[in-house]
Amino acid sequence: MRPAHVALALLGSGLALALGATPASAGGAPFPKPTPRSNAVTPGAKTKDPSTAQRSSAMAAAAQQAAAGVADTPLMGWSSWSMESSTRPGLNPNGGGSWLTQDNLLKQVDAVAKNLKPYGYQYIDIDAGWSRDITGGGWDALHFDDNGREIASPQRFPNGMKPVADYIHSKGLKAGIYLAVGLDIPAYNGGKTPIADAPGCTTGDIVYPDLRTTNGWDIGYKIDFSKPCAQKYIDSQAALIASWGFDFLKLDGVGPGSFKSGDNYNNVADVQAWKAAIGRTGRPIRFLISWSLDRNYAADWKANSNGWRIDTDVECYCNTLVTWNNSVKIRWDDVPAWQPWAGPGGWNDLDSLDVGNGEVDGLTNDERRAYMTLWAISAAPLYTGDDVSQLDAYGKSLFTNREVIGIDQAGVAARPVTPQGTAQVWGAPDKDGSYTVALFNMGSFPAQVSANWTSLGFSGRADVRDVWAQRNIGSHDGGISATIPAHGTMLYRVTPARHGGTGVTAYEAESPANAVINGAGPADCANCSGGKKIGNLYNGGAVQFKNVKVSRSGTYQVNIRYVSGDPRSATVSANGQSPVTLGFVSSGAWDRAATATVPLDLHAGSNTVEIDSSSAVYSPDIDAIQVPVSPR
Repeated sequence: MRPAHVALALLGSGLALALGATPASAGGAPFPKPTPRSNAVTPGAKTKDPSTAQRSSAMAAAAQQAAAGVADTPLMGWSSWSMESSTRPGLNPNGGGSWLTQDNLLKQVDAVAKNLKPYGYQYIDIDAGWSRDITGGGWDALHFDDNGREIASPQRFPNGMKPVADYIHSKGLKAGIYLAVGLDIPAYNGGKTPIADAPGCTTGDIVYPDLRTTNGWDIGYKIDFSKPCAQKYIDSQAALIASWGFDFLKLDGVGPGSFKSGDNYNNVADVQAWKAAIGRTGRPIRFLISWSLDRNYAADWKANSNGWRIDTDVECYCNTLVTWNNSVKIRWDDVPAWQPWAGPGGWNDLDSLDVGNGEVDGLTNDERRAYMTLWAISAAPLYTGDDVSQLDAYGKSLFTNREVIGIDQAGVAARPVTPQGTAQVWGAPDKDGSYTVALFNMGSFPAQVSANWTSLGFSGRADVRDVWAQRNIGSHDGGISATIPAHGTMLYRVTPARHGGTGVTAYEAESPANAVINGAGPADCANCSGGKKIGNLYNGGAVQFKNVKVSRSGTYQVNIRYVSGDPRSATVSANGQSPVTLGFVSSGAWDRAATATVPLDLHAGSNTVEIDSSSAVYSPDIDAIQVPVSPR
């Protein structure tokens, strides 16, 4: 999220929200207004899942990109926005965003080349502001060429952008640049601006007659792609940045999403046009779209880009780069719904990874490590906004742990296997038969967090390696537990001693042996076990699993296989005793099952396990439950 007329005025050491012009005390450079934490889904309303055909087509398009070497693994690098956005004294001395200058940027290029390039970090993202003056007109003083295309502000980059890209390349790195979606309003120029390499086309030929605005800040006119000159304009922009030698483009303010709604803010056609334009340049330009995209359009993002932001900005717009509570911790809630879309050709972008500068980051060491752990196990792009020339020892150890980087670059996204709460277990099967397992304590006090192997799909003994410590910690039977500090994490590589045994007995929700009550009923589910699920668990709708048998009494870690396109809750109980209300994160789609593990007290013999929506609560659909052969 970047330049805006909706501004955050910086008043002394405090922050005040302002609509419209920026007060003089803000240095003449407005910041974007912090936005709500996510694009909310109406409770009970189902998200609009892409069709099977749309999903298959999107995955095929992404696979083509990956085969060509574009986004075959998650991006690694550095971005300028975190330092541009911070109000830390001395960082932006000439007003918000003034940090971004050629001198400051090239120092970071040198530092990335020296400190991070050996570990795989290679992209340098020149974010918002590169075409805007710092003084003498402020944030809205953009520079354009004679064809309505952004060019560098002489105050920031006096030699233009090609020498900057050349310098980045000379260090063995790749150069990235930033644009906002739509036609920038100043570029319109009464509709008279000619479009490069498109005789007869002007900016008046590419927009709607009513000059409707688009993007997350309404700072651009919406382009009408039914007009033949429109694609020519995007082609000309892509050709320009390719001629400068850029390898990466970030297109910001894209909708649906970015906290706007309505047809004016649907930029799917823009994204498609940019993909086509990039293809015509003949240069392998990596294409990222931003910010807080609508997951209902995930198939469009996957088919037409190489990455998409799933959330609002991670930066706090305060005197550090980020804070835990501002926007870091919400990623634990929001990334699971996007997990199915992560893969070669396109990745879920969680935003900048600011864990390298100690107190400047605004986090404890435990928070810094948890932050990077989530990014890595989510197969998210790893790009930092820190001052790489000032990495502290702990920050550098986080960025340069090759085993953690390897988990990220393997491209297998993990997801939670416990319901939402302060003690979370996330896991993913690795390609070599091992498992990545992360324990998180989201609470404010130290707590024990336990992972059970049956929650992950295997049983018995397993060899465990502490990934952050880079040491083996022995064989563990049935699972592992650790006492974890507040906002902390443990990250393990777990290798089962044997394969093929899950150690659980499965009970299908749609089995005729069960009781389905208060309006709940069976429905088709392409990716559920047995091809069926029990749905419509609402306002007392429930499914009762009858005759769940165990050989001895005890507490069993029962897996609930559920289906939900958005976060929901349900009440779970065994034999009518001690019902517990659990939160379930999105499984990623309404035809895709995920697992949540819950401890239930079962007695020897036959038991009844009930999953109930309770009063006026929308619950997930239920595929099955899996009961371990023994208690733990």
